[in-house]
Amino acid sequence: MSQPPPPADAPAPGPWSPLTQPTFRMMWLAVLIGNIGTWIHDVAAAWVMAENTGSPLMVAAVQSATTLPVVLLAVLAGTLADIVDRRKYLILAQLWMLLVAGTLALLAHLDMLGPWTLIALTFALGVGAAMAMPAQQATVPELVPRTMLGPAVALSSLSMNIARAIGPALGGLIVASAGIESAFAINALSFLCIVAVLVIWRRTPAKTALPPESFGVALRAGLRYATQASVLQSVLVKAASFFMFASALTALLPIVVNRELQASAGSYGLLLGCIGIGAICGAVLLPKLRARIPPDRMVLVATLVYAGCMLALALLRDIPLLYVVSLVNGFAWITVLSSLQIAAQTSVPAWVRARALALYIVVFSGGMAIGSLGWGTLAQHTGTTTALLAAAAGTVLAAFFGLRFRLGEAANVNVTPSGHWPQPVVVDDIAGDRGPVLVTIEYRIELAKREEFLRLMHRLGRSRRRDGAVQWGVAEDTETPGTYLEYFIDGSWLEHLRQHERVTESERMLQGRIMQLLADPAHAPRVRHFVGGAPGAPLQQAGPSGAQILG
Repeated sequence: MSQPPPPADAPAPGPWSPLTQPTFRMMWLAVLIGNIGTWIHDVAAAWVMAENTGSPLMVAAVQSATTLPVVLLAVLAGTLADIVDRRKYLILAQLWMLLVAGTLALLAHLDMLGPWTLIALTFALGVGAAMAMPAQQATVPELVPRTMLGPAVALSSLSMNIARAIGPALGGLIVASAGIESAFAINALSFLCIVAVLVIWRRTPAKTALPPESFGVALRAGLRYATQASVLQSVLVKAASFFMFASALTALLPIVVNRELQASAGSYGLLLGCIGIGAICGAVLLPKLRARIPPDRMVLVATLVYAGCMLALALLRDIPLLYVVSLVNGFAWITVLSSLQIAAQTSVPAWVRARALALYIVVFSGGMAIGSLGWGTLAQHTGTTTALLAAAAGTVLAAFFGLRFRLGEAANVNVTPSGHWPQPVVVDDIAGDRGPVLVTIEYRIELAKREEFLRLMHRLGRSRRRDGAVQWGVAEDTETPGTYLEYFIDGSWLEHLRQHERVTESERMLQGRIMQLLADPAHAPRVRHFVGGAPGAPLQQAGPSGAQILG
């Protein structure tokens, strides 16, 4: 159920306000514990691989084994998360990760965990994460009012980075004092916290009179939405260009610590902990920064700072100085990550949110996985210093390339369902799978306003295609200039009814601007529906006319 917009003079919610919502607070704490467990696993896996093989490529392969399943499965997972019971789905995913992490702990305890077994089980753990991530991120808007969505997304990023501050240092200490089997066992237990909260949570599904989409239809709808959503596309391009190069730091840091600095697992964990502390500081300060600095400028500056941190890691060999660099690195990382996540969350409607976030997760994880392998391979042949210098240069180029793609529009998008389209009026019963459906809308526009009308109509056309239209166009009557016919085609009657549920407040406002261009505002455009195929089983009954008036 959508949240009503806040009053115009309502104060903006504070950065901690989502924690006043009990369910969000419990989920946030549970995910925090789970993230700490994941970092403990990552430190243990990377360190034991570096210690046993000394190969930059094998260490990078461990990180890629975690992220590669996300690249392969996240879009499928996001589609499932939008069409099944999200709560039960998440419980199954957490139980799978509990089983895999427990197996890792057992094999490590029995001294049967070789390098390739570690990679295989890490991959299996990544499969569970890939299936859970889109659904988990898409639940955030269900746990807080819409006005708190921005702070809630920022807090979710903060959870990741508190874990990044605590988990690596804790992981290093656990590996050094109790062994890798203890680290893997603690990670396994951390999944139980999320399961407990999911069991307690009483989720209220979105109200709809329509049957759920099939998997194939839902997958196509999600991909079609992404091709027409300009803000989401900007997020994906910026994410791809940043993470491909940024992955070099996390992939090569254990090699720098182990071989270049000749330091221990504890030092490696502390460096990662400093990155996390820097990210926490960034998350606390970001709400104030966002009020003063446009998101695109923040991302540009943070990306350049991140490039400087990679340059420092390549050249400095003093651990205390690298602790300071890691703090700055964490601040830059959370600035980029949080800005992209907030834009992705706030610019897409609920019906496609998990699928849209899955695409973002694929780009993020693909950039990290491919980048890690690439930088690990380069370091294997040329050394870590050369690889880090090349990654820093690439990050600078990515920062300026990303200026072409804007995140600022996300603040102006209201994806709350408007429900302002009247239901189609039909005489005969229409089967849900009957189609295709041709919808026509006739406008009479003042001649002096035709150019503005066409500009707005092309924006409207993108929204029609986002919401389900497989074809859209607008044409002018040659006999009566200023008379336009908009037309679009949906695949079936059921898909057209879904389109009625998907129209947003931003689209309502856009249609309102188009209505102001009518030559005679008293006569609203006439909407007509034409359905292909033969009559079939009824989906719904309606009134006496096949035409309607667009309000």
